[in-house]
Amino acid sequence: MNWNQIYGLRAYLRSSLWFVPFIAILFELVATRLVHWLDAGLGWKLMGFTAPGAQALFQAVVTATLSFMVFTFASLLVAIQIASAQLTPRIIATTLLRNDVVKYTVGLFVFALFFALSAQNRIEKDVYQLVTFLVALFGVFSFAAFFFLIDYASRLLRPISILTNVGDRGLEVIERVYGVPSLGSDITKSESLKLGEPVRVIEHQGRSTVLAVNLELLAAAAERSNGAIEFVPQVGDFVSVNDPLFKLYGGAGSIDEATLRSAVAFGTERSMEQDPTFAFRIVADIALKALSPAINDPTTAVLAIDQLHRMLRAVGKRHLRTEEISDESGTLRLIIRTPNWEDFVHLAFSEIRSCGSNNLQIVRRLRAMIQNLLQTLPLHRHAALNQQLSLLDREIAKNFTYPEELALAQVPDTQGLGGQSGTRWAA
Repeated sequence: MNWNQIYGLRAYLRSSLWFVPFIAILFELVATRLVHWLDAGLGWKLMGFTAPGAQALFQAVVTATLSFMVFTFASLLVAIQIASAQLTPRIIATTLLRNDVVKYTVGLFVFALFFALSAQNRIEKDVYQLVTFLVALFGVFSFAAFFFLIDYASRLLRPISILTNVGDRGLEVIERVYGVPSLGSDITKSESLKLGEPVRVIEHQGRSTVLAVNLELLAAAAERSNGAIEFVPQVGDFVSVNDPLFKLYGGAGSIDEATLRSAVAFGTERSMEQDPTFAFRIVADIALKALSPAINDPTTAVLAIDQLHRMLRAVGKRHLRTEEISDESGTLRLIIRTPNWEDFVHLAFSEIRSCGSNNLQIVRRLRAMIQNLLQTLPLHRHAALNQQLSLLDREIAKNFTYPEELALAQVPDTQGLGGQSGTRWAA
């Protein structure tokens, strides 16, 4: 299998609820035979179950675990629909379907169900006491797991839990994509200007979104051919039919097209594996949905701004640049573009400011965010932040005509409205 096929398979399995329960069935087939063989060898009589008592226990575990699975999937489906409608549909594949607690809890239910069915099928005059004990134990574990899952799911689907989860994953991808701390400026001397015109252009043959790129594979192919490769779109971009995908320079023009295409993973929906702006997009969408007249929940929007704040500070402390990968001799081999500081700033501020500039909570929280970033980030990040502060001041002046409200709107507050940050900043 090529790299992009392996990547697609791994991404599919990570976001699939059926895979872990399916593995649980295979594991149960092995475990059942092993436990019955062990029981026959040990001759354990400790539990003292009779055949009718064991049958009743097995039937109770089967009924309970089957009910747990039906209830879990039915309630999860409804909860996902409500959460996606209230927050954003983009949390379904990126957050909810990738949750390991839900997967492994359902896997336990499936294992206990099939283990009890296998034990029930094998019972005769003599009762396998060890098997019966394990069925009872798995039944108890299933009850405990079900009660835990109800509590866990209710917490998982809260806006603060979803936003924190997305923020944590956003920080991980920021560190992965931008591995170098800020060097004082993102402007670096570009070697790509020396390449001239490409000797060959490879076009895309479908319509899909770029999910990830294997940089090591492309750089190695360029070095072997003594040439350079430019990957034209950015991770997260939608690429249509006949859009340029690769520009090849020098000896790279001889590289097999299939090799190049195998280094790019495409899909129907963006993911956060190599796309740091997608985490910003998800959080901003939640804030915009909360600020819509139909929902009108500015407090959730403030929670979203909290996560944008922590991610934007992390981005501001990294070195952002067009990725130009060279070999050991310093020869340019690969060019791939990544978002710059202004891209992240616009994502974090522009739409939320436009939709929430008439809300006291939003404008106060945005001001606190800007002022905090101005104090904690290096000077070369300040220009874009000062521009956002100027835009915020103009929006406030347009929306708050009463002097008292205008003065209140100009106070930075990390809680939105009611916190003490205004006093601290003013001091």
